[in-house]
Amino acid sequence: MNLPPVPLPLAPGAHLSALREQAAVFEPVLRGADPGTPVPTCGDWTLSDLGVHLGQASRFAAAVVRTGDLPREQFAPAAGEPVADWYAEGAAILLAALNEADPAAPTWAFGIQDATAGLWFRRAALDSTVHLVDARLATGAEVHVDPLIAADGVDEVFSLMVPRVWNGSAHQPLPAPVALRTTDTAHGWLIQPADIPRARPLDTAPAATAAATVEAPAADLLLTLWKRRPTHPQWITGDPTAANALLTAPLTL
Repeated sequence: MNLPPVPLPLAPGAHLSALREQAAVFEPVLRGADPGTPVPTCGDWTLSDLGVHLGQASRFAAAVVRTGDLPREQFAPAAGEPVADWYAEGAAILLAALNEADPAAPTWAFGIQDATAGLWFRRAALDSTVHLVDARLATGAEVHVDPLIAADGVDEVFSLMVPRVWNGSAHQPLPAPVALRTTDTAHGWLIQPADIPRARPLDTAPAATAAATVEAPAADLLLTLWKRRPTHPQWITGDPTAANALLTAPLTL
């Protein structure tokens, strides 16, 4: 008997656990690699830039969770401070803040109404997930993303990132609905064209309305949506033009 997929979003505890594991991996990468190593998946950033970014993101998220408000502080490492130390301190600050936080507490979150701190558990874990992939690609290490975290990340692309990217901006409309399926976690979404593309779980939207279906392991799908991995034609059934219009669209920041 096929079991139903794990509900998304994942529980805050799962996000916290993932973030803790990622921090334990990312810190030694920063300590062991040349900080000037280019990170091709992040434009002109180096590994040092990536570590500073995550250190800033950690402190920013921790401040939001603790106060419920948008922080005004500009976070930056001290002159000459090793990036690995800056990153590790930020990760510890964020983990402590999330450990103490009530995920149901109201908080600021990109202008989203009725947002709660649980959004920041998820955003922090998924930001760290994608950037750990960036670091591994930059240093030639093997890339692995937990399938459930990856499926949660696919869901977040359409629930959080796409509205931020498309809201008030001019984008080429998607030509037709496209279904996305994860072959390892059994999750699925129907992405419907609109001024802001909308995602519906496939169990509530008939896949027959899709012009194309993209099926891949959750990690591959996540990294394709974040433009960290190219699309493979064998993932697509139906109209490849519709599928590629979605997969190549600007979906994330």
